[in-house]
Amino acid sequence: MSDLQRMIDERRLPPVDQWDPELCGHSEMRIARDGTWYHQGSPINRPAMVRLFSSVLRRESNGSHVLVTPVEKLEIDVEGTAFRAIEMQSDGTGSDRQIALKLDSGDAVMLGPVHPLTMVDTVRGPSPRVLVRHGLEAELSRSIYYELAGIALSEEHDPPGVWSNGAFFALEVAEDA
Repeated sequence: MSDLQRMIDERRLPPVDQWDPELCGHSEMRIARDGTWYHQGSPINRPAMVRLFSSVLRRESNGSHVLVTPVEKLEIDVEGTAFRAIEMQSDGTGSDRQIALKLDSGDAVMLGPVHPLTMVDTVRGPSPRVLVRHGLEAELSRSIYYELAGIALSEEHDPPGVWSNGAFFALEVAEDA
């Protein structure tokens, strides 16, 4: 896990949170619910291109998604979340557990205070999501959710949930206050 954390820490991304150019229009791109990136209706089949675009992606305060550089900002349609968590690694037990997630973009995050897990109520049912960066989220694959549910059940937390990096995450949609 420490090697994975080192790799995560060393990944340098553009400072898109510091760039605020004028909105120039729409990119003619979208990210489908299954994570496939499209341009003008055709899938982008080169993983390196998807990684490049994902590195300049951010979510605005109004919930929209944009591709941003120092000189332009273009809207991009996102069906669901920008990323998907596709693999999980777990080390430790209880409050000492660490959970790492690999994303479909090639990124990895350590579930914890910086990358919290939330359960979002959607029309398709509860959606487990982890905050990635710049307001962007990754939806957990069904198999990862089932792994987390298995951990929660075996450790008998009430409410059901998991610990990672010193933080507890309930595996249920929070009720509105």
